Amino acid sequence: MRSDLGTDTLTGAVRVRGAGRAFDGRQVLREVDLDIAPGEFVALLGASGSGKSTLLRAIGGLDRGFTGSLEAPGSKAIVFQEHRLIPWMSVWRNVVLGVRERGLEQRARIALDEVGLAAKAEAWPATLSGGEAQRVALARALVRHPDLLLLDEPFGALDALTRLKAQALVGRLWSRHRPAVLLVTHDVEEALLLADRALVLRDGHIAESFDITDPRPRSVVEPEFSALRRELLVALGVDPDAPTGAHHE
Repeated sequence: MRSDLGTDTLTGAVRVRGAGRAFDGRQVLREVDLDIAPGEFVALLGASGSGKSTLLRAIGGLDRGFTGSLEAPGSKAIVFQEHRLIPWMSVWRNVVLGVRERGLEQRARIALDEVGLAAKAEAWPATLSGGEAQRVALARALVRHPDLLLLDEPFGALDALTRLKAQALVGRLWSRHRPAVLLVTHDVEEALLLADRALVLRDGHIAESFDITDPRPRSVVEPEFSALRRELLVALGVDPDAPTGAHHE
């Protein structure tokens, strides 16, 4: 198959056709097709080891070992579960690390203000809470004005309350800037609260797709939400009537 990974031919959109990836002879992804429209928010779910982060890394240009065709915008940013801040640099300098433009400090402070951390611009990363560090990582992505934002389980290490606040923040930032978004997550409710479309990765390919048409902001107590949550859990191989752990894989 033709390999055309990480190209800059699209603006704010992703197009993947017949993509595959193998590690040590084990085929993790096979014949993956995926489209993300400009400004669309897509969530990708699947069992651990199903290849979710592998696909995201390919789209982000971090893995060149794929076969198939993959096109993505040149303007993109990635937020990982680990904030990856440089400990010996102030918060604002972390935000603009690698940016080669004028007025960097002002741009950093504007981005930090958007995530509610304007007062932490001169702080050191070690003084931040986990939630604050992830908000800095979001500011670092925003300051690049990406057409495509890739989120690789960015809230996975946060406690439940901080996670809810971070989810709401991402929803607001997406509404304001409207980049295309691919969110890799294990959390069904997170996908249903944030995304326009939820995809299930199974047996190496996109097995099912669920359109989420409820208007934002969404509530987990709405009947439509509960019905779609149940469908998505079943698609993930989870018993929705299980007494515990029902919102995960």
